[in-house]
This record gives sequence, C-alpha cells and structure tokens, in this order.
Amino acid sequence: MNGQLRTFVVVNPNSANKRTQRLWPEISRALSGAIGKAEVAFTTGPYTAPDITRRAIKDGFNRIVSVGGDGTLNEVVNGFFEDDRPLNPEAVLGVVSMGTGSDFIKTMGMPKPYQEAVKVISRAKARTLDAGKIRFMSHAGQETIRYFINIADAGIGGETVDRVNRTTKVFGGFVSFLWGTIATLVTYKNKDIAITLDGGRPYDAEINMLAIANCQFFGGGMHIAPKADPCDGTFDIVTIGKAGFIDFLRNSSKIYKGTHINDPMIGYTHARHVELASKDRVLLDVDGEQPGMLPAAFDILPGSIKVIVP
Repeated sequence: MNGQLRTFVVVNPNSANKRTQRLWPEISRALSGAIGKAEVAFTTGPYTAPDITRRAIKDGFNRIVSVGGDGTLNEVVNGFFEDDRPLNPEAVLGVVSMGTGSDFIKTMGMPKPYQEAVKVISRAKARTLDAGKIRFMSHAGQETIRYFINIADAGIGGETVDRVNRTTKVFGGFVSFLWGTIATLVTYKNKDIAITLDGGRPYDAEINMLAIANCQFFGGGMHIAPKADPCDGTFDIVTIGKAGFIDFLRNSSKIYKGTHINDPMIGYTHARHVELASKDRVLLDVDGEQPGMLPAAFDILPGSIKVIVP
C-alpha cells in the first residue's frame, strides 16, 4: 500500500497459555527488525483490545498488529469499527497468530511462526475482506453488538468453546477442541432453532450446530465451510442436523478435511442476513469466544476491513 504507515501493536500476553508473554521479547525484536518503530499496548483483561485499538486508530495509527489468538484478533477487529463503519477505511490489520486455534490464518494462507508472520506484515500487502456484525443477547441479558471476521456459530460450537475456555488449551488447538467437542457431545442435546435467511419466511429446525461463516475454519482446524470466500459479500451457512456422539465420531474426519458438505445431515447455503431464535438456551461462538446466546441477528459488511496477507 502507498503512504506512510504508523504501526500500533496490540498484545494479549495471556494468549496461548501465557506463551505469548514468555516469547514477547523475541517477537518484539522480530517486529522491530521487520517494521521499525511501533507503539505497543498489552491487554489487561477480557475485551480490552477494542478500546485500545479504537484509540490507536483515532490517534492516527494506520497499521494495527494483533499478537494473540483468534479471540484477541476478534477484539482488535471490533476496534476497527464504530457504528457499523470502519474508523479509517485505509487502516490495515496485521496478524501474529499465537493462539490455540489459529483458524483465521488458515483461510488466508498466513504463516503461523511469528518469524514469518512479521515478514508478511512488513510488506503490508493488503486484501479487502468482508466482516460480520452480530446483535445478540449477552449473559447479563442485554442486547449487544459485536463484529467478527472468521466464523460465528450457534449450538454445540458455543458449548464447546465455553468448555475449552474454562479448562486448558495446553495441548494445542486440534486436541483441545477435539476433546472439548467430544466431552460436550456426551451430554449435549440438539436445539430447536427458528431460522430466517435474508428476510424470508422463518422455518424451524432441530440442529446440532449452525455456522455463519465468513472464512473456512473453526474449532482448531475443522474445515466447516470449505467454499467460504471472505471477499464475496455473503455468508456461507452450514447446518449440522440431528447429530449425536456416534455421528460425530463417524464423520469427524470428514469435517476436518472439508469433505462433509455432501452428507445428508449437512445443510449448506448462502445469506447476507441471518436471524436465529430459540426457546432453548443456545450459546454462541464468535471467532472462538463465547460472549452470549440467542436470539441473534447476523449481517455481512462487504469490503469493510483491510487485512495484510502474504
């Protein structure tokens, strides 16, 4: 991109079971060597990165680097927006992925090792992506708005993320989320959800999980939406029907490989606006975080964020 870049780095020291904190001196040296001077701020708790990012953009920084997991990235993405619009349409987002799942970078072809990630960030080759907006009910019972860049889902995904985030991710994304999914499935009951796509007629479905996908991977490497394109101005909607523990064990390898979409249990369609409601308590997963529950409404924000890619 043209023009001078002022870089601000948002670091979650607790990501990757505090591995980011231990490696930060090395990451910092690598960043300095690749991009030169940058301002740095550390998150101090859950959902502090949006305000840090928002202040940085308002102060004129136009290259924001997220150092942390997918949850940290989600928070930084939220800081790019105000009232459904990017604070600075020319600001670019760089990613040093240090988290458990690192699912977003899989779709984008970004490197995981920080040494390679900072080289990508130094080149500042930006791609304009869509983002998602979700309006949902928080655990405090308040209507809340958040933005997301990867995948949001309702059902077992929210239950699994809640379980994984409350326990340990020391074994890495694949094992942690696979264990979390299997442990959750043992007692999980499918949910009755009313689904409305693009203002059409609502329909009811008993589902295990419904994903609203901007990108392709979630849950530590599950290739849930293999056709998703974060530049096409629409969500890929993936539903898993009346699946149980045995169904998951039988089909899990297909989901990780992205070969599941022809299974009769799987629904796959597209929409720009999605509304979900249920009489059941249905938890949400938003970019690997569990911020609340249904009812929820999802909207695509086409071409709303620039991300540095290889």
